[in-house]
Amino acid sequence: MLVGIAGALGALARYGIGLAVGSRPFPWATLGINITGSFLLGFVLAFGTERGWSETTTVPLAIGFLGAYTTFSTFSYETFTLARTDRAVLAAVYVGISVAGGVLAALAGYTVARRLA
Repeated sequence: MLVGIAGALGALARYGIGLAVGSRPFPWATLGINITGSFLLGFVLAFGTERGWSETTTVPLAIGFLGAYTTFSTFSYETFTLARTDRAVLAAVYVGISVAGGVLAALAGYTVARRLA
């Protein structure tokens, strides 16, 4: 039940950010969501482990909220759309920034959480 509630909140947060950013030639909203989600996942998992959080806390946050907040399917479709509309270089830049940024954000979240815990 908690995973479902957290998932609904994550989906609403993602939707709200998408509305706030609006439609752009480059998928800034999804990029920002995926990078902040990566940071938050690294933070929640490291901080939760260090502080001894129960699965009742970490699972809804990590799987529910952040699972619904971030999205691989939208990232994939937006990359495909950039490529099929003759913006292959921009698609490659988007993939590179998303992957490298996501990994670095997860590392940053983990590092910050370890220091705070």
